[in-house]
Amino acid sequence: MTPNTSSIPTLFDWAGGMPVFEKLTRLFYQKVLKDPVLEPVFKHMSPDHQLHVAHFLAEVLGGPEWYSTSEGSHFKMIQKHLAKHLTEQHRQRWVSLLLETADEIKLPDDPEFRSAFVAYIEWGTRIAVINSNSDDLQMNPDEPMPKWGWGVPGGPYLG
Repeated sequence: MTPNTSSIPTLFDWAGGMPVFEKLTRLFYQKVLKDPVLEPVFKHMSPDHQLHVAHFLAEVLGGPEWYSTSEGSHFKMIQKHLAKHLTEQHRQRWVSLLLETADEIKLPDDPEFRSAFVAYIEWGTRIAVINSNSDDLQMNPDEPMPKWGWGVPGGPYLG
């Protein structure tokens, strides 16, 4: 039976809303700053960095447009990665710590949500590595924010 698409929550809503994303990034960046691989990359981040990442992730996953309306744009976010020279080791460690934190805060672990969440994290971090190894951004400054949905499953696992 196909679910009624009008009743399917966004990934943002299914995860629990903004408090969940803010908690996720707060605890995640505490780990990042203690990690020997990632600490050198992030030790100079602004105090607002974790909140910006929470708002960015939330917006991409169907939450409010707080990031794009008051904190930046997709273009500006990508610009921040230019010439940072991130490696696959950085990317893998970032993903690993984020997913570890997602488990700790009990982000939904149903297969459909996690598939979509991990797919975005994989996609986004791979683009970040590519952009970080460039000095120039060939992108339309008005490029819209990515919008990530449920993907092939089409909605949450309902048992």
